[in-house]
Amino acid sequence: MVRGARKFLALGVAAAVVYSIKELNFVPGPRHAAPMAAADAASMMMAPAAFADEIGDASKKLGDASYNFAKEVDWNNGIFLQAPGKFQPLKALKAIDKMIEMGAAADPKLLKAAAEAHHKAIGSISGPNGVTSRADWDEVNTALGRVVASVPKAKVMAVYDAVKDITDPKVPAYMKSLVNGPDAEKAYQGFLEFKDVVAKNQATAASAPAVVPSGDKIGAAAKQLSDASYPFIKDIDWLSDIYLKPLPGKTAPETLKAIDKMIVMGAKMDGNLLKAAAEAHHKAIGSVDSKGVTSAADYEAVNAALGRLVASVPKETVMDVYNSVAKIVDPTVTNNMFSKVNPLDAVAAAKGFYTFKDVVQASQR
Repeated sequence: MVRGARKFLALGVAAAVVYSIKELNFVPGPRHAAPMAAADAASMMMAPAAFADEIGDASKKLGDASYNFAKEVDWNNGIFLQAPGKFQPLKALKAIDKMIEMGAAADPKLLKAAAEAHHKAIGSISGPNGVTSRADWDEVNTALGRVVASVPKAKVMAVYDAVKDITDPKVPAYMKSLVNGPDAEKAYQGFLEFKDVVAKNQATAASAPAVVPSGDKIGAAAKQLSDASYPFIKDIDWLSDIYLKPLPGKTAPETLKAIDKMIVMGAKMDGNLLKAAAEAHHKAIGSVDSKGVTSAADYEAVNAALGRLVASVPKETVMDVYNSVAKIVDPTVTNNMFSKVNPLDAVAAAKGFYTFKDVVQASQR
């Protein structure tokens, strides 16, 4: 499903963008590097020694070259919600799939460290543009560099190529026009030097696939949920642009508080189960039809993977996400979405979900 595929490994997405921009046209760094600081403890001391020296040192140089630019970017601008060109949801899904594959190949410990760096960076955001502190800017770039270096180059470049295919060639020049040109050029040159250091330390082989549990209660409950909710899933217009619309009446800083809770939750997830969930999403994308709906079997596999993933996180952390999202979603949003599907299918799906969440909760650590 198009929207569901966006949920996982946002950090892999951000990391991919950081490394993959290789052409001379200027493209700003990922917006996640400051306000969301995409899309999940182990500290930097757990990273390989080469990362601690070369990538960490290179990140400081990148910070020297790019922080003035970072302060000029309006990270609260709604433009980041828009498609980077023509709205092509199924084509965009192919790019998202490559991001998911890259995230699944990343070192889970480094993903955790990157999530924690983003969480810390959100805590130091200040000013009208929503920029993080210089120290946290450097830490996020360091963490992302290490994540990217843990993935073979071919997977990183697959993201680059897929994103290029959905990005209007006029976008880079337009984004550059919103900031000071010389600062943007300096930041870009700093980025080119940084990506060379990351490439020097890059993994050459992909990590092993995840170990997927079987025969567990969550897997059985996922089948019941999927049977109850698949008709509802087929009712949804997954190709609608409504998912790119901002939440009514909420500012970017308000929404960021909920995103921060999601990042904290992601950082606490089991690394193997996170990889398994990404792999399940990748497989599900492979069976998506022309309406953006995955197969019943892949839908069930995704639900099972998500249930196990949530069960690996303490309940209070999950509830922090629920409560923070509840604060930013107006009831009109729920009513509007409900009006677009068969109400009987929606009610059946909700009942199935309530039963499923009880099984997940009973398995929760």
